[in-house]
Amino acid sequence: MKPEVDQILNLSAGQIMATLAPHMPAGYAQATAGLTSFMMMFAAQEYDRAADIRARENAEMRALFRELAPQLRDAALKQKLESAAATQDESLKISALNETNSELRKLLIALQIHLETLKDAHDARARIWDLLRTAAERRLLKLPGA
Repeated sequence: MKPEVDQILNLSAGQIMATLAPHMPAGYAQATAGLTSFMMMFAAQEYDRAADIRARENAEMRALFRELAPQLRDAALKQKLESAAATQDESLKISALNETNSELRKLLIALQIHLETLKDAHDARARIWDLLRTAAERRLLKLPGA
């Protein structure tokens, strides 16, 4: 058996919570041990899904840019959207995906600001909100057993 990172984190969190924390004096040390174990459980959740979440978000933003770019009147922003839509993730390393995600989100914000100035862009603004809502739901961390 080759244990994965999420299994190691969950096992370690369980040991801290069930074995170590109860033997610590009540107060700061015990609370810190409990908090640390919860953070380890959240890290375990993120380990399994982190690359998938970021790669999906990046692809969805690029698709949205492709879809909305033709509707824009701002030539410079339109060109930035088209350029970003033509890119792809070069690596599945979390650090690389995060960097790309950050750049795409900055462009998404610029797009949203531009669309707020247009009276006839309600549907485009709604598409951005749908993308953001879906991204937030995907990134939601759940308490163990919930």
